[in-house]
Amino acid sequence: MPAISRFPAAPYVFACLLGLLGLLALFGLWFGIGQPVELADAATPTHKLQCASYTPFDKDQSPFDQPMQLRPERMEADLALLAERFECLRTYSVTGLEELPNMARKHGLKLIAGAWVSRNTADTAVEIAGLVKIANTNPDVVQAVIVGNEALLRKEVTPQQLVALLEQVKAQIEQPVTYADVWEFWLKHPEVAPAVDFITIHLLPYWEDNPAGIESALHEVAEVRQTFGNAYAPKDILIGETGWPSEGRQRETAVPSLVNQAKFIRGFVAMAEQNGWRYNLIEAFDQPWKRVSEGAVGGYWGLYDADRQDKSILAGSVSNLPHWPAWLTLSLALAAATLLLAGRPHSPRAALLLPLLAALGAGCIGLFAELTLVTSRYLGEWLWAGALLVLNLLVLAHAALLLSQQTGWRERLFNWLHSKGALWLALSGFAGAVMMLALVVDARYRSFPSAALLLPALVYLCRPVGGYRREAALLALLIGACIAPQLYQETLSNWQALGWALTCVLLVAALCRSVAACGLKRKLPDQALRGARTQRSSASTTANTARLALYNTKAGRAISNAGTARRLPQAPGRTNASTAQISAAQAKTRKWINQPRLARTWQANCCGASTHRPTHCAPSINW
Repeated sequence: MPAISRFPAAPYVFACLLGLLGLLALFGLWFGIGQPVELADAATPTHKLQCASYTPFDKDQSPFDQPMQLRPERMEADLALLAERFECLRTYSVTGLEELPNMARKHGLKLIAGAWVSRNTADTAVEIAGLVKIANTNPDVVQAVIVGNEALLRKEVTPQQLVALLEQVKAQIEQPVTYADVWEFWLKHPEVAPAVDFITIHLLPYWEDNPAGIESALHEVAEVRQTFGNAYAPKDILIGETGWPSEGRQRETAVPSLVNQAKFIRGFVAMAEQNGWRYNLIEAFDQPWKRVSEGAVGGYWGLYDADRQDKSILAGSVSNLPHWPAWLTLSLALAAATLLLAGRPHSPRAALLLPLLAALGAGCIGLFAELTLVTSRYLGEWLWAGALLVLNLLVLAHAALLLSQQTGWRERLFNWLHSKGALWLALSGFAGAVMMLALVVDARYRSFPSAALLLPALVYLCRPVGGYRREAALLALLIGACIAPQLYQETLSNWQALGWALTCVLLVAALCRSVAACGLKRKLPDQALRGARTQRSSASTTANTARLALYNTKAGRAISNAGTARRLPQAPGRTNASTAQISAAQAKTRKWINQPRLARTWQANCCGASTHRPTHCAPSINW
């Protein structure tokens, strides 16, 4: 009869229901993330929007590539696409864009041309000369010029140097001249305003010192625009950059997502059209190269992705994860593989836990894999993320086999995984410490990798593993000490930071239980051996007492003299009782000393396949 028949059928029926619940939970997870949302369009298909920032780099290009070689065919295709929705484009440099005005003319686009101003005076001079040339040779296309972009923010020039450059350009062209910077820097440097023909401000609620959530972002934009309109009248105001990121880390209540980006852009366009504001949206296309300096969030401000595919930001339904069915399929496959790896559970309780474990592991690994695709920028980050994914797979396999009937190859695999259990926890703690320190010291552009450590934290919190006592204690102390500073930086309104903090609390608890298990393993062997010796000594004393009582009886003396005590068929009642007491004590002593389960427990919990018992090991405890 199969071994599983020893258990009642009800728990296994309930386990099947839990398995179904796990599948539904995975479906709910991915559908909840990727569910399409219906929003009002930014404008009708026939109504063109004003302007969008344009940088002509393909997804494999960067302005830091030297020599920089732009692709005319790429720019031609980009302008043909953007001309369908916009009236003009804003550029930030003239290097390599000498033919852009001709392409723009061909597609009916206007340009707000920019010159890149930096601390390198020679490069700045080349940019200024190129800007003047483009403006003078293409007056029908270039409707305004921008001398410098956030140069004061980067502290690469002084206000006096900037004013001199503005005056130099104004003297050589007929188009209006301006400078573009974050709105606070216009207030910090009021001496720049008289040198421009109109004010160009950047309004990016996500990047504010006090970030605004999507619910209040448009209100803050309207307030700042109204303030500048009143303060600098009659000069016109151009909102030179405004937008919202579709990927990246949360800043207080500001959450990057495709849905939030669409909400902001569509709401802003409606507000700007209603109030007659001039504006430029950032930006036309996602720019992966910006992730190097700005983290994941820097590369995802585009209305189209890096492959020039529409992100549905301007019109139609929008989803935070358009490819969620693929991620759901991957998670379901991983959950099924976990159940197949485990095979038959070893008890009704294990049968209940196994489907929940499979769903949890599949969800965590899937979420972290999706985050990896968004955040990883270079080889080192890909290797780090890959190592964490492998670690999660090992932990999931270990936990699944803990709940299974370990026979054959499953037993051999479990023995290896279990002998390394303390290592898996130590590696998880090390990864948590590294990422926590990074989020405390340099958090601005880093995402919260909660899904990477949630599974190991929960598994080894529920099933402690002993080993690496000092390392585990140090990692627990390091991670635990950083939780409060990290939450202080992020504020309690950042739910992504709260999720990371909770994951770290669970990981610290798992590490502490590991340290405690190591402490018990140092004490219990000595206690067990001392107990065995005590019982043996007690049994010996009892036997001697019984022998003395036997000798003191008349029958006993006869037995002693004759030396035939063991051959007599009967003895006095007291002698029979004493002999039984001796036998019971001796049997109890042999049972304790030779107890096989104790040795097996030592072997399984501490020594893997070892046949000896190290001095630091101890019997397992039913946690």
